[in-house]
Amino acid sequence: MPSGRIDIHHHLIPSWYREAFERHGKSAGGWPTPDWSRESSLAIMDELAIDTALLSASAPGVNFGDRAESRSMARRVNEYAAEMVKDKPDRYGFFAVLPLPDMDGALEEVAFALDELRSDGVGILSNIDGRYLGDPEFEPLWQELDRRGAVVFIHPEAPPMRMLEELPSPLLDFPFDTTRTAVHMVAHGVMERYPDITVILAHAGGFIPFASERFAIAARFNPPVTEDGMRAGMKRFYLDLALSSSPTSMPSLLTYADPTHLVYGSDYPFAPSREFADMLDAYPLDSDQRTALRRRNAERILPRFAGP
Repeated sequence: MPSGRIDIHHHLIPSWYREAFERHGKSAGGWPTPDWSRESSLAIMDELAIDTALLSASAPGVNFGDRAESRSMARRVNEYAAEMVKDKPDRYGFFAVLPLPDMDGALEEVAFALDELRSDGVGILSNIDGRYLGDPEFEPLWQELDRRGAVVFIHPEAPPMRMLEELPSPLLDFPFDTTRTAVHMVAHGVMERYPDITVILAHAGGFIPFASERFAIAARFNPPVTEDGMRAGMKRFYLDLALSSSPTSMPSLLTYADPTHLVYGSDYPFAPSREFADMLDAYPLDSDQRTALRRRNAERILPRFAGP
């Protein structure tokens, strides 16, 4: 029976993809782009006892301003990820990147990725050109993903305006932007209208575990959503532990979240993955809790990775 981790949050950055977004002056919110290779990915997986990693594109995604180029890059990234899965099906899965805000292109890529490439779900950034995921323009996408019962991994993106210009967005803006899009989705009824999607929020859902009761008050300004509806919608999210397994974060997460909705994430190669894995290993959990966080909760979302 497999006992290693399932890593929900594991990025790929092939050299040609990196060259493309650097050519367009883009980055992961101003964070220096780390080196990446298939070999380094497997090495960190072995080091951290990760049995299987779910590959995804980080910010900036493939939104390069040119529709044709974005569609082409999305297809190339997804086919590359699918080849990695084909080469090592026990070690990798992937969440397909979509060429949003091009809705026609995104729906076409959903069909290709899920039907032809057999992706494990799709990855979407927290905002698309400053528009958040509860916006009515994303309804066709949510409708299709719900029809398919898809898994959706939401990764933060730099917001339209940084809080502190001198700091890269991943340090401060990313958890706020994840929070903003998640609350926006719930307040606009996405989680209520589409019960068959499974949504994973990166980095423990930003500040939802710490301020969910405050966010529930949003219902008073946005009928017909109710406060109980806000609470229920926020509880539906799965939360990955990337950069979120510190001794100060874990008590709030374990108090707030459905215990089956916490999943491991390394955020490789952007994060100090070893440090946060060590914090998680050192945190006092019973054996059942530890197994749930390491892999069993992820197996429920992605049953093809479950042991015999």
